[in-house]
Amino acid sequence: MKEVVRSAHLPRGFKFSAVSCGIKASGRLDLGLVEATPGTTATAVFTRNRVVAAPVEAGRAALVSSRGRLRAVVVNSGNANCATGKPGLRACQRISRELAGLLHVPQEQVFPSSTGIIGVRLPVEKILAKLPALKDAAEPAGIAAFAQAIMTTDTRPKLASACFHAGKHEVRVLGVAKGSGMIHPQMATMLVYLFTDAAGTPSQLKQILRRVCDATFNCISVDGDTSTNDTVLLMASGQSGARLTDAHTTDKFENSVCDVCQDLSQQIVCDGEGVQHVIHLHVTHAKTREEALRIARAIANSCLVKTAWAGADPNWGRILAAVGSSGIPLDPNRISIWIADQMVCRGGVSCDFDEEKAHQALSEPRCKLQIALQRGTASAQFLATDLTADYVRINADYST
Repeated sequence: MKEVVRSAHLPRGFKFSAVSCGIKASGRLDLGLVEATPGTTATAVFTRNRVVAAPVEAGRAALVSSRGRLRAVVVNSGNANCATGKPGLRACQRISRELAGLLHVPQEQVFPSSTGIIGVRLPVEKILAKLPALKDAAEPAGIAAFAQAIMTTDTRPKLASACFHAGKHEVRVLGVAKGSGMIHPQMATMLVYLFTDAAGTPSQLKQILRRVCDATFNCISVDGDTSTNDTVLLMASGQSGARLTDAHTTDKFENSVCDVCQDLSQQIVCDGEGVQHVIHLHVTHAKTREEALRIARAIANSCLVKTAWAGADPNWGRILAAVGSSGIPLDPNRISIWIADQMVCRGGVSCDFDEEKAHQALSEPRCKLQIALQRGTASAQFLATDLTADYVRINADYST
C-alpha cells in the first residue's frame, strides 16, 4: 500500500486521516476524514435503492445547502446508519456540527458517509470522541490510512490515480473506493471518493460524473444487490490552476476521471466476496447500448450462470437461457456465443468446440465471453463474477 501511495498522483488541496473509534470490534481503522481547501466544489451520485441510509439523506442536503461547496468528508465503516429513523439523521447532523466547529468551516460544507451493518444505531459518542485526533492527523499522505478505514468485507484497499497536462498546468485525479459485496448496476455497496486539483463548477462536475458512472460503476456486478449507502463523490480543489473552460481540457479531465473509475471498478469486482473468476462480458450487435447492458445484467446476475463459472463449466446453454429471460424481444436463432476465442453456440444451437479448452479458459482468474445478437450495431462491456461457497459463508456470518 505504501508503494501505491508513493506512486499515486496526489491532488493538491486535500488532506486525509483515519483512526479507530471502536465501531469495529477488531479495533481496525473505522473512521476517516478528508479535509479540503476553501473553494472546493463537489457533486455526487447516490444509490437508486428506495431505502436510503441517513448519511445519504444528509449528504444530499449538504450539497444542496452549500451549493456544491465542501470543506470536509467524514466516513465511518462498520455501521451503515441505515433504518435508524430520525435518530440516525440527528447523528449525522451532530457529527457534522462538531467536525465543522473543529475545522472552523460551515456545517453544511461537511459531507457524511457510512458503510456497514444496517439497522444498528450509530455509536455517535465514539465518533465524537475521536474527531480531534482525526483532525490533528490530517495530511496528504494520509490517503493510505483513509482507504483502509472505509473497508468492510474488502480484503484490500482500493486506490487509483491519473494526471494530464492542460497548458502549463499538471492536473491530478485520485480515487479511493470500498466495495466487495452488494455490487450491482445503479452502483453497489460502494463508497467512492474522487479528488482533483482542477477547477470546475458543481454543474460541470455533475455532468461528467454521471457519464463516467454510467460507463464504469454501472457496468459491474458481483451479486445483483444494490446497497442503501452507495455514494460516488467528486471534489475539485482548483489548486492546479487549470479550469474546465475549454472542450480540450474538459475532455482530458473526463477521460482521466473515467480511467480512474474504470480502474476502481475492476479492483472492486476482483475483490468481490468469494470471487474466484472475473468474467468480461461483451454483448455485441444489439439495437442499443441499453439493450446490450440489459442482457449483460441478465447473464451476470443469473445464479445458474454464476455457479457454472465457479466450476469453470462451459455450460453455454445457461448463458443462452439468461439472454432469453432478459425481456428483450430477440430471435434466439440469431444468437452466437464465444468462450474466450471459441464459438460454442451458433444461431442458437450447439457447434463443435473443444470443451477442455473452454474449461481451461474459464478456470483462469479472468475470461472473456462474447454474445452476438445480430440485431444492430450497438454493444456494451460488463464485468461479472462467479458465485462461490465463500460468498455464502461471508454473508451468512456478516452480522455475527
